Amino acid sequence: MTSDTALSDPLWTPSPAQVEATRLHAFIAKVGAVDPSVVDYATLHAWSVANPDAFWDAAWDFTGVIGSKGSTVIEPAELVRQTRFFPDAQLNFAENLLADREGAEDIALLFRGEAGHSRDVTRAELRAQVGEIAAALSASGVVAGDRVAAWLPNLPETYAIMLAAASIGAVFTSTSPDFGSSGVIDRFSQTEPKVLFATDGYFYGGKQHDTLGRLSEIVDALPSVETVVVVPYARESPTVADGVNVLGDWLAPHAGAELAFAPLPFDHPLYVLYSSGTTGKPKCIIHRAGGVLLKHLVEYQLHTDVRPGDNVFYFTTAGWMMWNWLASGLASGATLVLYDGNPAFPDHNRLFDLADEVGVTMFGTSASFIESLNKAGMAPAETHNLGTVRSMCSTGSPLTPEGFEYIYAKVKADLHLASISGGTDLCGCLVAGNPTGPVHAGEIQAAGLGLDIDVVDWDANPTGTKQGELVCRNAFPSMPLGFWNDPDDARYHGAYFERFEGMWHQGDFASWTPNGGMVIYGRSDATLNPGGVRIGTAEIYRQVEQVDAVLDSLVIGQEWKPDTRVVLFVVLRDGIDLDDDLQKSIRSQIRIGASPRHVPAVIVAVPELPRTRSGKLVELAVREVVHGRPVHNQEAIANPEALDHFKDAPELQ
Repeated sequence: MTSDTALSDPLWTPSPAQVEATRLHAFIAKVGAVDPSVVDYATLHAWSVANPDAFWDAAWDFTGVIGSKGSTVIEPAELVRQTRFFPDAQLNFAENLLADREGAEDIALLFRGEAGHSRDVTRAELRAQVGEIAAALSASGVVAGDRVAAWLPNLPETYAIMLAAASIGAVFTSTSPDFGSSGVIDRFSQTEPKVLFATDGYFYGGKQHDTLGRLSEIVDALPSVETVVVVPYARESPTVADGVNVLGDWLAPHAGAELAFAPLPFDHPLYVLYSSGTTGKPKCIIHRAGGVLLKHLVEYQLHTDVRPGDNVFYFTTAGWMMWNWLASGLASGATLVLYDGNPAFPDHNRLFDLADEVGVTMFGTSASFIESLNKAGMAPAETHNLGTVRSMCSTGSPLTPEGFEYIYAKVKADLHLASISGGTDLCGCLVAGNPTGPVHAGEIQAAGLGLDIDVVDWDANPTGTKQGELVCRNAFPSMPLGFWNDPDDARYHGAYFERFEGMWHQGDFASWTPNGGMVIYGRSDATLNPGGVRIGTAEIYRQVEQVDAVLDSLVIGQEWKPDTRVVLFVVLRDGIDLDDDLQKSIRSQIRIGASPRHVPAVIVAVPELPRTRSGKLVELAVREVVHGRPVHNQEAIANPEALDHFKDAPELQ
């Protein structure tokens, strides 16, 4: 992604009326009344970094946090990671999500499943179920700090279980049912849950998949589990093993239980999320309740302009941090739109059908889904109304400039497209959208409010608009509490602070643009180094996307005599062969569109590419296979059998 796109005209600019209607505009006016220098996003961001106490204090009030704030906003520490926010505060995460918000609709959750399941859950119904589950958890011996694990689809019950755990101070952790036994065990065995919720099955790609057959193996490997509860989904009345409860029966003694919220510290542990773990055992990342809540409220209301009464949709599973992000929409008075299943079944219209059916206002998806729409020749603007959709978010991997252009040309011309990036590590965004500013092709609009984001070289010097390492120079509320079973924070420090002392660094290769936006080129650990020159993989993907014969691609650096050479794997359209002419065409596109350094030394056709369950390419796992090294945690890969295509490829010998 080169500077020519950064200097192009905006694809979309909000009208003055659209700007004035945003929550961000109202917040700027509120701050500007105190500090007249704050007049737009750029000056607000500068103010938020220069005055973090004032910013996070104002954000607490403006976004409507329910709780006792205390007298101190930030308690500094010598180590950035030990900085504490609102050290005297008391709040409950579940109370903030379940509270009646002015302007919110009666419906809390709109659920639609691939196989035709449909349920609308009111806020009163959700609160009632949360109260019953909380009572049942307490009766099962769960106390504050205990872990509650969910191996569940993206169902209303999954949210109710999380909220029930949060209401009593238990720590919630989840993964999706498409994870096999070893993937579930690798995760939950580390966090030692007391209660395990599982489903009897799930639906994907037109098929029903059983999970009860794997449940006994998982439970046997988790000695900490004292209670197992099955949430019916594939069957109305599943047959379960002795000692296993079915949700309805388990809740029956607690019908009508009154919902209560335990007042807890800002730093009380809320979630344990898991890194993808495609090259080793997943890291268990502990997130604090107040930090996640406040960061998500800022991202929803200021970066994404979500308002009470909005219908917020994000395609996700309970195994991706975007599930946790989606859940927080309730705290802004939004209705959550839940979908479980294959987003392209029976065809790519499925999610746009859903958007029209329920009136989605914020539509969230992955960059890979957008690119697949483009490749499939879809034009939702011609087949759907999409009149309610005001914004679209894209994450999971860098969205190419062509992906941006496709959205405005073929999906909807008048919407705020926010490419966002952050991750499981902070359960939020480092860089995000700005609904009051223009959208440029290929660019993330802005650094997150309150975050001192920079791009630096290996000596920690700012790079200007040159490529480098993405860092955050200051503390922020959703920095993790730490890793599970890492009492001295050695692994936590090594993961984010060791490379650049005092700066948060999670390994993204990026650059600023002349517009003040940002381009991310991929993971630093997947960055290519042919001839000692660092190249972001996204720069190559962008060019290959423009070759019509190629449906998908993955690039790695292969150790080769004693340098590194660029190897490109491609998935081709049916009936097309990787002949000399096509290889020349691909190389020419890359050479002209990027540079001669980006041109692959070898191009190999494969039938499919491995991806994580959230749709990300697993470049590192492929690199390990190509070099004959083991991939230790294949359960993190949705289609691990695809790795076989990269073993002993004759072109790489």
